[in-house]
Amino acid sequence: MKAKPETLPGEGRIAKILARAGVCSRREAEALITQGRVSVDGEVLLSPALNVSVTQDIRVDGIPIPQADLPRLWRYHKPRGVVTTNRDPQGRPTVFEALPKDLPRVMSIGRLDFNSEGLLLLTNDGELARRMELPATALTRRYRVRVFGKPDPGALERLMRGVTVEGQHYGPIKAELEREQGDNSWLSVSLREGKNREVRKVLLHLGMQVNRLIRVAYGPFQLGDLKIGGVDELPTVKVMEQLGVFQDKTGWAKAAQPKKRGVKKK
Repeated sequence: MKAKPETLPGEGRIAKILARAGVCSRREAEALITQGRVSVDGEVLLSPALNVSVTQDIRVDGIPIPQADLPRLWRYHKPRGVVTTNRDPQGRPTVFEALPKDLPRVMSIGRLDFNSEGLLLLTNDGELARRMELPATALTRRYRVRVFGKPDPGALERLMRGVTVEGQHYGPIKAELEREQGDNSWLSVSLREGKNREVRKVLLHLGMQVNRLIRVAYGPFQLGDLKIGGVDELPTVKVMEQLGVFQDKTGWAKAAQPKKRGVKKK
């Protein structure tokens, strides 16, 4: 059986092309298509099962999609008290409202909840975001977590075997005691799945109430000394080295060198 040929860099499923152009994520693109809001060469699409080329006339709500920029990646030190979404029904402040105004349209790679802080990766490329979020990519997320009380070493060891909470199974989680601080303890936690509120849920299941959660790394990328609210673009060469598996798919080799951005002034 012959291997399926690879599509050219400017070709692919319509949802992938929309995501690559930074319009939205691939999943959101599929929703736009089923709603009849996407057209190709004047014909409205009703199914995402279509291969297209960026040379075609692709529109969303009648507006031509922007020409896809080459993939770029930023670090952002998310503070507590903002949500990782474009619009919040509850009217809470969002990550994207806090970003520098001269930053291009970006999307987050994964999320941090309202009360969590630390490293949030941002990209202009929906396909890159999807690849980095996939469990199959197996990028390790590392956190420093403060919990109330003194953890049971046996409970921490059980996390390495995976746990099931309210019917939801979570894979192996490495959790180690860093230090005790008054009535609290600091843990170092590493995992690869990154499910919604995973750290909080599994620790609570084992009797540990989280009162602070800081993500310090996502895959090979570190929070380092980036100040709260600070944004900086990762150098292209560094990204190519760290994510070489994506080089042929996303065109990192041609990306321009980035400009650094400081902390947003209040």
